[in-house]
Amino acid sequence: MPQRAGHLRSIGSEPTPKQSIIELLSDFTTETTPAAAAKIADYRVHLPPGATVYITFLPGSMFEDTVAVAIRLRREGFNPIPHFAARSIPSRAFLEENLARLTSDAGVDQVLLVGGAVSQPLGEYSDTMQLLDTGLFDKYGVRRIGVAGHPEGSPDIADTRIRSALAWKNAFAERTGASMFIVTQFCFEAAPVIAWDRRIQTEGNRLPVHIGIPGLASLKALVGHARACGVGPSMRFLTRQARNVAKLLTVSAPDRLVTALAAYRATDPGCGIHGVHIYPLGGLKKSARWVRTVTDGRFEMRKDGLGFEVDADPD
Repeated sequence: MPQRAGHLRSIGSEPTPKQSIIELLSDFTTETTPAAAAKIADYRVHLPPGATVYITFLPGSMFEDTVAVAIRLRREGFNPIPHFAARSIPSRAFLEENLARLTSDAGVDQVLLVGGAVSQPLGEYSDTMQLLDTGLFDKYGVRRIGVAGHPEGSPDIADTRIRSALAWKNAFAERTGASMFIVTQFCFEAAPVIAWDRRIQTEGNRLPVHIGIPGLASLKALVGHARACGVGPSMRFLTRQARNVAKLLTVSAPDRLVTALAAYRATDPGCGIHGVHIYPLGGLKKSARWVRTVTDGRFEMRKDGLGFEVDADPD
């Protein structure tokens, strides 16, 4: 994964709006919870071969379930990226044991590090920088490491701490040669995302950014997601992902958000956005079908140019 996601184009090579949208979504990533995985007979029915799938580690869950899903995803031909939540890791021994299992049994070579949605650490780690400092990821050959991004801020961390942590992670990547990248909370509007990306680039960020986008989850799917994860942990996850969770109750296709981000990525050489991460929120089948339709080019731009309509899926 490149250390910089700027998109320099020669004069006259700027893509059409439709092409830029397809390019932005072409290498999308998504995620699953172990509970959701238990309800999906075969991910190959929904996702393209080799797709990257993150595996959550929510408060109160068993990490062995994350390991089992990673093994299954690798067996089905996907690239699993497990979450490691710093404040939910009880010890260094636990971290090392599970890294050993994931790398040997599931072929994991990428991880996502997050702080974790618990108020008090279960063990010796309170942030992702402490995890990086263990040296264990390098020991087990994990050289691609994702960290969280917060275009709309975080209810848990002051903005000054977020900025200093991002500077530290950039320095860590440069010092160690680790291929690091950012995966953001899910967002609803492009303007704050673009402003945030421009700011962190001017402040020296060199880590590729993957913007979180909410999938096409219905209210029924969201309720099911909350029940499957446990209502408490699920709501803590949601409230840490979006400042205005009420918008999730009227989720529609994120075509306007995608259109604006694609235009920014295609026209601004300083753009740090490398791709998008789809949060299915219990609606993987519907979200994956929508992305597949778009990347196949089966959509038409709206007359105002601010969004698009996808064609009816033949399935």
